[in-house]
Amino acid sequence: MRKLIHGGDVYRNPDCIDFSANINPLGPPDSVKKAVAACVNDIAHYPDVQCKELKRRLGWAEQMEEEALIIGNGAAELIFALGYSLRPKRALLPQPTFAEYEQALLAAGCEVFYYPLSEENGFRLTEDFLQVLTGEIDMVFLCNPNNPTGVLTERDLLIQILNRCKEKQIFLVVDECFLDFVEEAEAFELKEMTGLYSNLFLLKAFTKRYAIPGLRLGYGICQNKELLEKMEQAVQPWNVSVPAQAAGIAALEEDAYVRRAKVLIREEKAYLRKELIRLGMKCYASEANYIFFRGEKGICEGCRRQGILIRDCQNYPGLSEGFYRVAVRTRNENKKLIEGIERWQKQL
Repeated sequence: MRKLIHGGDVYRNPDCIDFSANINPLGPPDSVKKAVAACVNDIAHYPDVQCKELKRRLGWAEQMEEEALIIGNGAAELIFALGYSLRPKRALLPQPTFAEYEQALLAAGCEVFYYPLSEENGFRLTEDFLQVLTGEIDMVFLCNPNNPTGVLTERDLLIQILNRCKEKQIFLVVDECFLDFVEEAEAFELKEMTGLYSNLFLLKAFTKRYAIPGLRLGYGICQNKELLEKMEQAVQPWNVSVPAQAAGIAALEEDAYVRRAKVLIREEKAYLRKELIRLGMKCYASEANYIFFRGEKGICEGCRRQGILIRDCQNYPGLSEGFYRVAVRTRNENKKLIEGIERWQKQL
């Protein structure tokens, strides 16, 4: 099994600017910090095992019944719970994509097959994908927009995939964790389809949207009650901590914060993309809060020596040395990244 390497390794790289983790560049909202601080005495008690208040607030925010929601210790916990609950024999993953899907499937004893996304086609999923959705496949994971490429799959194609999966009795998981940062994200959401397709599960996360990866808080939307019951049995009891629940409740009031973040990301992504292209990088069409690009070998290490972390993507299946991903941050931080790459290039 491949060793997983994620972004955000600030513990072995202290005092760095972290472009390797794709979180909201505004940082955690003040209200969330205050909510976490205010619940310090409550850590003497077990968390609410049902996440009752958080589910109530989340149901209102998503306009979904609480019974269609499941809360997890990060979206990653739910990915593993899906594998343990459904026990698929054969699963299909686009390549490259988020590595945790493969890890969860292998841990559940599933055989994993891959659908390579072509660099020549901009790593886009096309209608050709429908042809590999056969009765031999039990489960499919799709990340929309995809990680690490940021490429968005159009809704029409998603519906075709969903229908094909229903026809072939394939369970479809769509990871929408980065959809929060997409312009007009509502046009790509599938939550209204969960009532029509019992084979559809949507993954969501507070982590990226509210910049709280250290608290671990994710959720799923699904109308398959039998599956949700199995997943509740698969996760640990008291899996969502007191601070995480308090943070989630406070975060759901932060609509203005999310809107500000989307404006900032739109402006700064355009700036960062323009500057990376000026430096000779090949940037792909990312719709998320990060930019995926191809450049000279050694950029990652060159940046690290200057206190800047970026994501080296060569350990993603389907990618090779020279592929990188950088989160969109503030203008001052983005300038430091560009200046760091320029300094490194001059030393070559």
